[in-house]
Amino acid sequence: MTSGFARPATSVDAVTLLDMLARWLPSQRWFPGRELPVSELAITADTELAAGDPGLRHVIITASAGPAAGRYQLLVGLRSQLPDSLGYAVIGTLPTGLTAYDAAHDPELSPLLLRGIAGQATVGPLRFIREPGAEISSWPGSRVMTAEQSNTSIVFGEAAILKLMRRVFPGPNPDLEVAGALARLGSAQVAAPFGWIETDLDEEPALLAVLSQYLAHASDGWSVATGLLRRMYARLGGYGQEYLTAPVPQRHATAAGESAAAPAEVPFAGDAYLLGQATGRLHADMATAFGGGQLEPSGLAALAARMTDKLERARAEVPALDPYAAMVRRAYDDLAAVREPVAIQRIHGDYHLGQVLRTAAGWVALDFEGEPAAPVAQRRALAPALQDVAGMLRSFDYAARHQLIGHPEAGQLRLPASQWVRQCQAAFCAGYADAGGADPQANAALLRALTLEKAVYEVIYEYRHRPAWLSIPLESIAAA
Repeated sequence: MTSGFARPATSVDAVTLLDMLARWLPSQRWFPGRELPVSELAITADTELAAGDPGLRHVIITASAGPAAGRYQLLVGLRSQLPDSLGYAVIGTLPTGLTAYDAAHDPELSPLLLRGIAGQATVGPLRFIREPGAEISSWPGSRVMTAEQSNTSIVFGEAAILKLMRRVFPGPNPDLEVAGALARLGSAQVAAPFGWIETDLDEEPALLAVLSQYLAHASDGWSVATGLLRRMYARLGGYGQEYLTAPVPQRHATAAGESAAAPAEVPFAGDAYLLGQATGRLHADMATAFGGGQLEPSGLAALAARMTDKLERARAEVPALDPYAAMVRRAYDDLAAVREPVAIQRIHGDYHLGQVLRTAAGWVALDFEGEPAAPVAQRRALAPALQDVAGMLRSFDYAARHQLIGHPEAGQLRLPASQWVRQCQAAFCAGYADAGGADPQANAALLRALTLEKAVYEVIYEYRHRPAWLSIPLESIAAA
């Protein structure tokens, strides 16, 4: 059923809502045009999910705050009396006196989505689908996770988590596609999906939300690593420096095929080794589920040429890259000179410490969407698995360096921080190789080029969005 906002543009309600959204969208963390004026805005779909007070509407809008427009979904709640606890979610007040707000944050309305999936409902163009065999309960209580950027996740009863894809695309979504395939394989490296919500865009199914197992009491890798670093920096002294300069022992597979025990730990190195093993198993599962191929030497040369083109465009925007450009080009040339084919497969595509959870049973990977700004076809394309490894290696560097920005003892801490990064990177690569992943040491030219490509991308990102952090990728490139 539709009403209100779906009426022609002369409708007071539709015009008022659009005006309120134009002011509200730039302040949302998931909207890519943050702090920019909205230049295009239209309501393309409006479905009533609950009538009355409170009411709930599912709205898809087309919006842009820059050169490209995108489609976004909103859960618009409507109340005559808004609880104080939802004051931060207000979009605005309609002429009817009803307050419109982001209902993803409403614990009274958001469970309607859960019940829709459990009952496999169809409401207008929205389809609620339960994974075969999944047991979905009326888990009490809901809360919105605070750490997400491009999506919004709602936790139900500490048992399930519903991720709303704020920006929606037609076609298969890698997040559900990969996690579902790996869960059906019995992979221990993913959280199993329970169901999802979809609609049609451009005559193709489009994923709106996915409900998955919630791993309660787990900690994301970024929080674990940065917490350890924060304590290490606080107590740093002679002991701290000696502790960090100890070499990482080589690890080799045992005769039984199992990895040898981790060495005496430096902060997070043991976790990094186990994360490397989990990543190797994750890639093996993805290759089993989706197959793979090979990138021939001509393909590697083409990849190196694309990297070089990105470097030149980055230099044009960020002149601070100039002193390192020749070195980076040489690394890309070394990749172009490789004469052995490289295996390619489905990968995570946006792999870093914030995308993994440490659970009691081991490390689990999240969010298989890939780079959200990239086209879906690109995110589903086969690529070298070491691209994910490079992403994680850069994440270790960020974990250590970002805490030094503005730190009063940054000069004293910079060397131990760099040593910590090298220790964790080496441990991760050792674990990855021990679990059967492509040995990073045997593929040094490829890994070096991929890691530098990621750092160049970071230079552009920080220059545009966080200039205070620009030193992080620049210093890592300088030290490469």
